[in-house]
Amino acid sequence: MKKTLMASAAAIMMTTSAWAQDVGVSMALFDDNFLTVLRNGIQEMADGMDGVDVQIEDAQNDVARQLDQINNFIASGVDAIIVNPVDTSATEAMTQAAAAAGVPLVYVNRQPINVDTLPDNQAFVASNEIESGTLETFEICKILRGQGKGDGARAYLMMGELSNQAAVQRTKDVDDVIGMDMCNFIEIIDRQTANWSREQATNLMTNWLSSGEEFDAVIANNDEMAIGAIQAMKAAGLDMDVIVVGGVDATQDALAAMQAGDLDVTVFQNAAGQGSGALNAAIALANGEEVAQKVYIPFELVTPANIDDYLSQN
Repeated sequence: MKKTLMASAAAIMMTTSAWAQDVGVSMALFDDNFLTVLRNGIQEMADGMDGVDVQIEDAQNDVARQLDQINNFIASGVDAIIVNPVDTSATEAMTQAAAAAGVPLVYVNRQPINVDTLPDNQAFVASNEIESGTLETFEICKILRGQGKGDGARAYLMMGELSNQAAVQRTKDVDDVIGMDMCNFIEIIDRQTANWSREQATNLMTNWLSSGEEFDAVIANNDEMAIGAIQAMKAAGLDMDVIVVGGVDATQDALAAMQAGDLDVTVFQNAAGQGSGALNAAIALANGEEVAQKVYIPFELVTPANIDDYLSQN
C-alpha cells in the first residue's frame, strides 16, 4: 500500500536506531551554485554522523553517466542511493534498477516523472515547485503595479532546462499568475531557455536587448539566469532601478545582487534542508523504516525587506 504522499520536512527528521553505512549520491551537476549547497548539505550531515559514509559523484549533466553511476553504486553494495536527476523524464530506468536490486533510492530536488508510482522503498524530497514561480511572479506583479504600470507592462521570461520538471512548473506558475485578473496587465514579449546558466542568460539577454524592444521586467526560472540577465543589462547601461528582475533559489550571489539593488525578488529554496532531508530519508529506508514518499520543504519569498533573514542560509 502506498504510503502517505505528502508530509512536512519534519516528518523525516528522525533518529534511526541503526545507521546505514554507505550511501551513494549522484548529483546532476557539480558546477551549479544551488546544487553545490545541496551537495554540501548532504556531506556536512554525513560528516556529523557516526558510521555514515557518502560517496558523491558528478553526473556532469549526462543521463547515461548518471544511470551508470547508479548501477555502479548498486554493484558496490551501497545501503541506499540519493539521486538529483539530470533529466526528470528519464528516472524510470533508475527506479527500476534500484528496485530490482532492493536498494532504497531517494530523489532530491528535481521531481522524477514517475513520482506517483515509486516503489515503497523510494521517496522524493524537494520543495513544491507550484510555490516557487508563483511567489516570484506575484511579487513582480505587485512591484510593477506599485510603479504605476498596472495599465500595461512587458516582460521577458527565461526558462531553465526544458527536460527538467522544475523549469516546466515554474514557467507554468508564471503563466498562471499572469492569467489572474490582478496581474493580466503583464505581457510576455518572448520566452526562451537559458538552461539554468548565467553565461547563457547573459547571451540571451544581450540578444533581446539588440532587438530594441521596450520592457519592464525579467522573470527567470532561477537566480543564475537572473544574474546573467542583470550582467547584460548593466553592460548595456540600463537603469536597474527601473527594471524589475526576479529569480528563484536565494543563492548567495543572488542575495548580493539584491543588496546591490539589481535583483528585486528571489525565492528561498532550502538546499541544505533538502540535502539533509534526503540523507535522513535514505538512512531510514535502508533501516527498514517508513518514510513519506513525498516530502516538501516550503519555499519562502525573499525581498529587500527581509533579506537579512536569509544571508546565512544558501
